[in-house]
Amino acid sequence: MASSPAKTDQIIIVGAGVFGLSTAIHLAARGYTNVTVFDSQPYETSKYNYLSGSDAASADLNKIIRSAYGEQTEYQDLSTEAIESWKAWNDYISSGECIPEGMSKTDQVFVNNGHLSLVDGTELPPFEKATIRNMQRAGFMDTQLITTDQRHTEMMRTRGFGYAIDPFQRQNKGKGYLGVLDATGGIAVADKACRFALHKAKQLGVHFVLGPKSGAFAGFRYGTAGTVIGINTKDGHEHLAAKIIMACGGWTPALLPSLDGICETTAGSVIMLKIPRHSPLFERFAPENFPDDRGYLKIGYRGTKYTNPKAQPDSKERSVPITRYTDDDQIDRIPKQAMEVFKSFIADFLPELAEEGIGIELTRLCWYTDSFDNHYVIDHLPNQESVLVATGGSGHAFKYLPIIGRWIVDIIEGVGLDRPLVKSWRWRELQPGQTPVNVLMEGSSSPRALKNVKLSTELDLRLSTRSRL
Repeated sequence: MASSPAKTDQIIIVGAGVFGLSTAIHLAARGYTNVTVFDSQPYETSKYNYLSGSDAASADLNKIIRSAYGEQTEYQDLSTEAIESWKAWNDYISSGECIPEGMSKTDQVFVNNGHLSLVDGTELPPFEKATIRNMQRAGFMDTQLITTDQRHTEMMRTRGFGYAIDPFQRQNKGKGYLGVLDATGGIAVADKACRFALHKAKQLGVHFVLGPKSGAFAGFRYGTAGTVIGINTKDGHEHLAAKIIMACGGWTPALLPSLDGICETTAGSVIMLKIPRHSPLFERFAPENFPDDRGYLKIGYRGTKYTNPKAQPDSKERSVPITRYTDDDQIDRIPKQAMEVFKSFIADFLPELAEEGIGIELTRLCWYTDSFDNHYVIDHLPNQESVLVATGGSGHAFKYLPIIGRWIVDIIEGVGLDRPLVKSWRWRELQPGQTPVNVLMEGSSSPRALKNVKLSTELDLRLSTRSRL
């Protein structure tokens, strides 16, 4: 087991996304007095807003908050723990105790507007049944509400979730609307949540170095015994530390070749539609129901996870993000296949958008780090006790922003290492005969590699007024 640093030791965190911000907060809250976070993006000026130039998975309009996890009760429990902390963060803001610049007491970072999962057919699948059963066993009665159950729909109306019974008005069209509303869930207002976390960390004494040179990781600094003793940044400076936490989001697998076969960076596809305030649809898609307060309706798709394999210094290919800070030209173009999925969904579920002349305002590729089994990787780098890796969010980590750092600090201090989740986050490899949840590292010949797929064009942003049957 790696030794725990002293409370006064220098600790460096590389990455100011979910894992990095949360770790910084909980290190400082636990009494560590010398914590510095490095990141190449100028989040203090861009304010984690994708529309203002931020380019990370954490920089987003909103993220799903849910307790629904089927048989994975360990994540269900983690979600319920996180939701209580999300509510506490709202309270910090409304009380005036912690308000980042540009935000006010009326801002919320968590909106409890529910998480609705619609299903095909007339019967709930095993995942939804397991979620209902396990939430009840945990004492959360009547939080998983079935849209076609009369008792449940009355409860939804009474609690203010009536809009979620049939939000796509499918019953009037003679179509199925069976689904389960997780009434504990909703959305995190992602950019504001990250701004709050950064502000809270600074209040606790954490130092931030943000920028394309001074904040950008350029490599490890090694001691005479070959152990990591710090990092180098792109401005030519070195920074020594007793512990380095690598929480670099989509860049982590390329920076740490030891993650080969465990994690890979993949892109989800996102579109945003702008609904004008004067539109008759704005009230229906009000901020508390669908889009954010800027009037955007965001739709995401990760049915196909695209990759961007590039040769690395060791000649191996690893997928890396395409961002505003790279020299690729596809940043605002999503694959045509993903666009067809979006347009098919809109034609089936939201044809009124096209009828009102509302088109797709913006597209983006959102780069996540997937592990082969959908569990995170939170463990020390093999043979480097001074380096801890926190990555592999696999598209379901943002909901834990308020609390995941507590678990990371526990791991640093050697506390609770026998907990099931902590065990599942250890360094590991795909075992013979094990079926991966995510197939990784198919390379540049993969049909999912962006260079092998046709990208959408501006013409694809237009929506057809003809509904697909």
